[in-house]
Amino acid sequence: MAELIVYKNVEIHQADQIVLHDVNVAVEGGEMIYLLGKVGSGKSSFMKTIYGALPIAVGEATVLGYDMMQIRRRKLPYLRRRLGIIFQDYKLLTDRSVEENLLFVLRATGWKDKKLMQTHVREVLEQVGMETKAYKKPYELSGGEQQRVVIARALLNSPEMILADEPTGNLDAETGKEIMDLLYAISQAGITVLMSTHNLQWPEKYPGKKWLFENGEIHS
Repeated sequence: MAELIVYKNVEIHQADQIVLHDVNVAVEGGEMIYLLGKVGSGKSSFMKTIYGALPIAVGEATVLGYDMMQIRRRKLPYLRRRLGIIFQDYKLLTDRSVEENLLFVLRATGWKDKKLMQTHVREVLEQVGMETKAYKKPYELSGGEQQRVVIARALLNSPEMILADEPTGNLDAETGKEIMDLLYAISQAGITVLMSTHNLQWPEKYPGKKWLFENGEIHS
């Protein structure tokens, strides 16, 4: 499998603090990888460097063929189109319906054909079991339903990799399991999933690699 991410001797800073040092990791296509560790151990900071929201201070880093030490700001949207990002707090547009939220993303990433866009939105919503809720606003949905919409949004541009930051953190156990079923099915279909979590049951129920974030290092 081709390597999607390669970090060599990477150092990651937040403000003037070193968050992570001596990071040497590689990610291949189709992997399920759990980022484990306490709050503040650097999991979110690490994820942010993958999509260019946080610059890497030291080392060598390649993501989907982009040199993250040299990447220009105008190239970041092209990188991000190849990634699906799932936030814990959803980040949905509350004044728009589910369908309008997804159409907004398609327009922002260069889609033009309205009929094709609507068909694609329906297909992705069907994939996550939300095809009957397209007309609803986010506040009319449960937490689990909102997270399904967020996963649909992440899948819109057929990403090579999904980054999920505590995707089940705000959900009850049963709903969390439904979301994990969905994410695991995505990884089994060949899309790499990097997921930070505090729930140590998930790696046991849904096998994958475990990376432990501890004392400013990643133990893979």
